[in-house]
This record gives sequence, structure tokens and C-alpha cells, in this order.
Amino acid sequence: MVEKGDPNFKWIRPKSEWSPIVLNYTSGTTSSPKGVVHSHRGIFTMTVDSLIDWEVPKQPVYLWTLPMFHANGWSFTWGMAAVGGTNVCVRKFDASTVYSLIKKHGVTHMCGAPVVLNMTESLGFVVSHGYGLTETGGLVVSCAWKREWNKLPATERARLKSRQGVRTIGMTEADVVDPESGLSVKRDGSTLGEIVLRGASVMLGYLKDPNATNKCMKENGWFYTGDVGVMHSDGYMEIKDRSKDVIISGGENLSSVEVESVLYNHPAINEAAVVARPDEYWGETPCAFVNLKNELTQKPSEQDIIQYCRAKLPHYMVPKTVVFKEELPKTSTGKIQKFALRDMAKAMGPSSSSSRQSRM
Repeated sequence: MVEKGDPNFKWIRPKSEWSPIVLNYTSGTTSSPKGVVHSHRGIFTMTVDSLIDWEVPKQPVYLWTLPMFHANGWSFTWGMAAVGGTNVCVRKFDASTVYSLIKKHGVTHMCGAPVVLNMTESLGFVVSHGYGLTETGGLVVSCAWKREWNKLPATERARLKSRQGVRTIGMTEADVVDPESGLSVKRDGSTLGEIVLRGASVMLGYLKDPNATNKCMKENGWFYTGDVGVMHSDGYMEIKDRSKDVIISGGENLSSVEVESVLYNHPAINEAAVVARPDEYWGETPCAFVNLKNELTQKPSEQDIIQYCRAKLPHYMVPKTVVFKEELPKTSTGKIQKFALRDMAKAMGPSSSSSRQSRM
């Protein structure tokens, strides 16, 4: 195909750099997917930004463990062409296939959501953690690593790397604000607010959906993500939940992500997701859906999981229900579909008031 190409072909440039270049759809983890329109300018900014932030060199060997349709492979569909990269493609993610391709082709780079990385063992990868949305065209917040952190214990390094981080150079501003006042929250690592972003790679808007566009894109240029987070004293932000996934139990707002992080540390759990289940007394209580590791000789019970969480969490955050599933519902990009789990939890009916316990 390349040999038959016309080296003198003159491509038709867009009339404006703000003209649409691509239409992506959100993955629909919390609601129905929406069409996201991006401009030439935004995608160019996102592509160059990603290459710089992830220190991608010339002629890398890139393994497509991330679907190209997922925010254009976080812009690396264009990025690999820009640096003369070799693209190694797979039709379906499989851990054993990934290992063999890395060895066969000398893979230098790969991307993936946490659920994908969870399926591969530790192979000496240097893992870069970032945050972005379909609406931003890729990752616009990065956990910029400080060399002095390498001297810290493994648990502390993991805690620091789990934070989403600071804005990338191509993103104008990133903040956590009070959604009512629009003011920045305290940088104390505990005051919750909504993550907001402003920059050239933010979408033009949702396709044929002005109401949804106006709801999240404000006149002052800020894009309201719908993600709940905190800002730490060193300026690094950390996601605590999606606004739709915050569980209100007995008047207390609790982060499903925080509960999930504890569940993922359980040696028997492979995947976990926490949603709200109606409760006769508390209004809502955490309901955990978990997938266990295949190689277990002895599987934990529901009470085993609850007791494990009770030793590590405040009582009001401990799941009152644990549901074991062979597979959790996922989107085509491998993200767990919480709206489907919320429907399952709701169909179970309210948990009994007999489960009342001290909120100490």
C-alpha cells in the first residue's frame, strides 16, 4: 500500500484549525454514551502533549493493548506516525499473547486502563499514571514522578503513584473546585470537589446535544468533568469518585473508589466495584461486587471480605453486601459498567434495618 502511494499527493487542509477532525463516543460507564467532537487544533495539542509527557522517543515499538477507538488510542494513532513508530496490533487483549509479542517484537511502549494492567504480571515496566477523558482527547493530568520518591518504601511509592497528579504542559489549567461556588477547595487532601479542566484539547461539544454540552462546559472556559476529587498540599490532585457513584449513607458521603482500593488489596480479589444499595435505615449502603482469582484453593466468604474491610475502613464505609461474580460487566474498553451494577444492587431490594451498626 505504501509503495503504491503518491508522494506528490497534496492533502486538503482544513479551512480552520477549529474544524472537527474526529467523532468519539464516551465509554458509557455511568450513563448512555455521548458523541464527542474534537477539533484539529485540540487533537494536535493532545498528540504532541502525550509524546512529551510520556517521553516517547523516535522509532518506538508500540503494542496496541489500548483500543484505537478509545479516545483515538489516547492520541497515539497520530503520535506513533509522528515519531516513526512501529505499531504492533492485537485483535483481543490476552495476557499470554502480550508477553509473546513483547518478546518477539521488542516492544518499548504500551498503554492500558488499570483493569488491563491488572491482567499482566510485574515485568519491570516503568508505569506512568495519568488521567483524562474522551472529552479531553487523552490524558491531560499526569503523576509527575519525583526522583526523591524512589527512596521511599514500596507502599508509600504506590500511594503517591496512585494520585492522578498535575496538569500536563498542553493543558492550560486543572483544578478541584466547589461545584456551587466555583472556588478552589482547600489543598488538604480531604476536602472534596469537582475536577475541572481548561485547555485547547477540550472537546468542541457533544454531537447534537447542546443541553449536555452546556451542562459541563461553562462560559468561563472550564470543563466540569463530573469526577469528584481532592487536591493535596503539593498540588497533586486525586480522584475519589464519579459524582454519580458517590454513596450517601446515613448522611455521610463516601467514596466508592476508596472502598475499592481496599478490596483490591485483598489477596483473593481480582476485580472489585462498589455501588450504592438501598437500605431501610441508612438510605444507601455500599454493595461490593467482586471477582476472585482463579488459582485460589480456598475462597473467602462474604463475611470474610466484610471483616477484612472493617479492619481497614471506618464502619460506615464497610460494604454491607458482597456479591461474588464470575465476571463483572465491562465496556468495550475494559472499564467496569457501574450503572449495570447499580441496577443489580437496586433489584436486590433494600438491605434490612437489622444490619444497623455503630457509626463510630
